[in-house]
Amino acid sequence: MAVGTLQAQAEDAQCATVKLGDPGWSDIAVTNGITSFLLDGLGYKAQTQILAVPIIFAGLQKGQVDVFLGNWMPAQQSNYDKFVASGEVAKLAQNLSGTEYTLAVPTYAYEAGVKTFADLDKFAEQFKHKLYGIASGSPANESIRKMIESDEFGLGDWKLVESSEQAMLVQVGRAVKRDQFVVFLGWTPHPMNVNYDIKYLKGGEQYFGESGSVNTLARKDYAAQCPNVSTLLSNLSFTQEMENSIMNQVLSKQASNTEAVKAWLQANPAMLEGWLKGVTTRDGGDAMAAVKAKL
Repeated sequence: MAVGTLQAQAEDAQCATVKLGDPGWSDIAVTNGITSFLLDGLGYKAQTQILAVPIIFAGLQKGQVDVFLGNWMPAQQSNYDKFVASGEVAKLAQNLSGTEYTLAVPTYAYEAGVKTFADLDKFAEQFKHKLYGIASGSPANESIRKMIESDEFGLGDWKLVESSEQAMLVQVGRAVKRDQFVVFLGWTPHPMNVNYDIKYLKGGEQYFGESGSVNTLARKDYAAQCPNVSTLLSNLSFTQEMENSIMNQVLSKQASNTEAVKAWLQANPAMLEGWLKGVTTRDGGDAMAAVKAKL
């Protein structure tokens, strides 16, 4: 307990508030929500900042952002190489595995013959020469832009439509209701895989990889300055089932993100054991007791 108290005292000045980067994605809202709930129970304050992915990486480098739980790989490989591999930003842990992140189409378009990236241009008229992406500046959008600029897969005369995740999925929903062709950025985990009958296209592995993972990153000196919070963050690992369940509650408007996170934790308290291993409250107290009291 004395060690925990000294560790907490060493953290007090710079670590009482934890600045979390969030690109505005549903899955990161869930993992940030879980992290925020745990930090609150431990006596810290989480501060979420909605920023584009390149700004988050720059913020980590400059110390303006403490933590980013949304380093999707290999989609963010260029940012990883620039900031993490160079040692300017630290990787604390891999928090999710087995992800997919690439172009997707409704199953009826897939069955009509759109099974690979190379098939898209054969159906250019049906797709109206449009590829639907997410927010401007996202690494995945930049990959699509490179394909268009280099006329990869015959996409040179196509247009990238950039918007928020929610706006993109509204467009997908409209197209599906009318049995129209639409190609968009799809990923797992996400309730889109339950709400829509979709297929992921092959052939874009050089841009999006075969299968992916998600890392937790921090500013490079964070583990030394904030060892208690860093231990918590390094312990955090999630599952696709967990994230899909919470996201579905939120996106179907059955609960707020905070309510959905709390309900999931109430139903799955055993997860706390691994997450809180070696962690104390900010003042050196019993982490498990403090978090369970919040439930």
